[in-house]
Amino acid sequence: MVFPLDDDNTYNMTIDFNKGDGLVPVVIQDYQTLEVLMLGYMNAEAWEKTQAEQKVTFFSRSKNRLWTKGEESGNFLNVVDTAIDCDQDTLLIKVDPVGPTCHTGSRSCFKTEFNQNFLLQLERIVQHRIDFPSDESYVNRLRSRGINKIAQKVGEEAVETVIAALTETDQDFINESSDLLFHLIVLLKEKGMSLETIAKNLEGRHQ
Repeated sequence: MVFPLDDDNTYNMTIDFNKGDGLVPVVIQDYQTLEVLMLGYMNAEAWEKTQAEQKVTFFSRSKNRLWTKGEESGNFLNVVDTAIDCDQDTLLIKVDPVGPTCHTGSRSCFKTEFNQNFLLQLERIVQHRIDFPSDESYVNRLRSRGINKIAQKVGEEAVETVIAALTETDQDFINESSDLLFHLIVLLKEKGMSLETIAKNLEGRHQ
């Protein structure tokens, strides 16, 4: 059985459910940090339900039934984007996860030592502070002083990073570099840009 992708995918590819006895593997990825969260399987019915509800539904091989991730825990996987591989028999679904993905309470079923893309998660946290400002938020207090102050703060942190690199300990350098990156993210958001903007620019320059 071959099913077309939804209307958002315009490259006219289809999912081939025939190769795996009616099942295709599905890689679940955090849409912003790009961290791989889990692997599951879908049949055609699970895929249709996922599209209809925009929450990931698998076919559970152990339960032998459809299983919506989060149906018991509330930790749903909200669909953001979908893609299919070149052989048309594996799905990649980017999601906005509600809570931890793994039943153990971990953010990912793959027990990685740390979130390799925490900078992207930090960007999400900064955006949340912008969208929901509070007096206790450092981001909110900094933004209230205007873009000139934010830019000045980035400059100050850059100077302190250089000084730490030349005259201080490695830990001092790490701390100052962290401060610099944090304030640069705030400045990017204030300018209506993101780390993705910079990454795409760097990729284009590399080519």
